[in-house]
Amino acid sequence: MSPAEHPDSFYAAVGGAPTFSRLVEVFYAGVATDELLRPMYPEQDLGPAAERLRTFLEQYWGGPTTYSDARGHPRLRMRHAPYKVSPAARDRWLTHMRAAVDALELPPLQHATLWDYLERAAHAMLNTVDD
Repeated sequence: MSPAEHPDSFYAAVGGAPTFSRLVEVFYAGVATDELLRPMYPEQDLGPAAERLRTFLEQYWGGPTTYSDARGHPRLRMRHAPYKVSPAARDRWLTHMRAAVDALELPPLQHATLWDYLERAAHAMLNTVDD
């Protein structure tokens, strides 16, 4: 499914797959060297996690349904339950995601729309307190 098929979607408005690929690339470059977050990704290569995040975000914003086709309903809280998502982890996640969103250089309204969702999602994933 191309952005042209859903021209009114946020996905299309921000540039489609290349935009979300860039977002995830910059985000995981930060995660790869983060001593708090990196252990939460058990796979040796961050590629599978990056693919899951990219396809989830693309689908959420009106792009292809690749995520649900492969994995079913997102169930974000359930999928994150095995990991200690503390306020410190959430804040680190948001730090790397902020850098990724900023790297996209989106127009202000699109930037704010994307950031608002990501910030709310990060807060919703909390499942423990800091030690």
